[in-house]
Amino acid sequence: MTTYATELALREAGLRATRQRLTVLDALRGRGDTVTAQDLHMELRQAGEPIGLTTVYRTLAALADAGFLDTFDREGEQAFRLCGDAHHHHLVCETCNTVEEITAEEVERWVHEVASARGFSVTGHRADIFGVCPACRG
Repeated sequence: MTTYATELALREAGLRATRQRLTVLDALRGRGDTVTAQDLHMELRQAGEPIGLTTVYRTLAALADAGFLDTFDREGEQAFRLCGDAHHHHLVCETCNTVEEITAEEVERWVHEVASARGFSVTGHRADIFGVCPACRG
């Protein structure tokens, strides 16, 4: 996504396109793994980016609340990942924190079958599958 497109998307979500938000989004773009606020802060500081830890926490929270980021529990700490816009689910490696998106179609049929068999009407769901990826297993 270009800087202009990112700025437009932020504005459409009701967020200002601040330098900090653009920096955090740039740092998350293309990552295959999840990252905690502390780890991201350390990476940004090592790259020479003058950004405070509190700013990183607030920025990640605002971006997650606006739907730009997915959140994951990583050993009791919240981790973040920039994911696609379409409805999807995740395969999460518990060793290296790599996340692979699964298209919704692969999960939706099962969700509705299970709910319907029990008389439920589905209003929402979250299906993340945890395990060990091929790279970590091999």
